[in-house]
Amino acid sequence: MANERTYLAWVRTGIAIIALGFVVAKFGIIIKELVPGAPETSYHLSTDVGVFLVVSGGFLQVMAMRSFILNKNSIEKETFRPRSGAELLTGALILIMAGLIVAYMLLTL
Repeated sequence: MANERTYLAWVRTGIAIIALGFVVAKFGIIIKELVPGAPETSYHLSTDVGVFLVVSGGFLQVMAMRSFILNKNSIEKETFRPRSGAELLTGALILIMAGLIVAYMLLTL
């Protein structure tokens, strides 16, 4: 059951990142429409950052499914050994996303 709970937590995280990416990507369009004279620097990176977040969220879904299946198989064979590779990769990915969002915010102020 813990394996399933962990998988569902990763799925929720991936969905949240995908939703955030969608909002960030559309943010530039909203700014462009609401403020026609807004400088391009206030919205030009939002699409790139948004797409990166959506792709990252999708990648996280694939990693979650892979981890779930590997853990399920090793639990069934009674050879389970915890791994930390996916967690480290995900942490690094989230750190990169946070950096991109901070950079975007600083560039568009």
